[in-house]
Amino acid sequence: MALRYLHTMVRVKDLEKSMEFYKLLGLKQTRWYDNEEGRFTLVFMAPPEQEECPIELTYNWDGDEGLPSDSRHFGHIAYGVDNIYEMCQHLMDNGVTINRPPRDGRMAFVRSPDNISIELLQNGEPLEPAEPWVSMPNIGHW
Repeated sequence: MALRYLHTMVRVKDLEKSMEFYKLLGLKQTRWYDNEEGRFTLVFMAPPEQEECPIELTYNWDGDEGLPSDSRHFGHIAYGVDNIYEMCQHLMDNGVTINRPPRDGRMAFVRSPDNISIELLQNGEPLEPAEPWVSMPNIGHW
């Protein structure tokens, strides 16, 4: 029996803010679907050349106050990056908190505007440990 990954769905409170966050990670919008009857919008975003691996942002037009304040029960979404230090610096330069800095040159965690944990993993071998990352403390949780 064949199994194929389709997508990961997360609910978002602010569609524009969430889309901007995922764009900072390098994702591009691949599909947009508005459902008048159900009063929701689905936006699919994926890494370039990986349109088969999207994240589905689900936005309920009438709000979604039932979203938990801490999405840790969801786990996390993981993305491989070519240079974890450059990606973390790019995110910091754009106001994103690095919750778990890449002290080991391999792994970092950030949170989306909807409190979803995002794991960033260095593609291939870890980079050599470097400052300021080595000395950077954890902030919050991931």
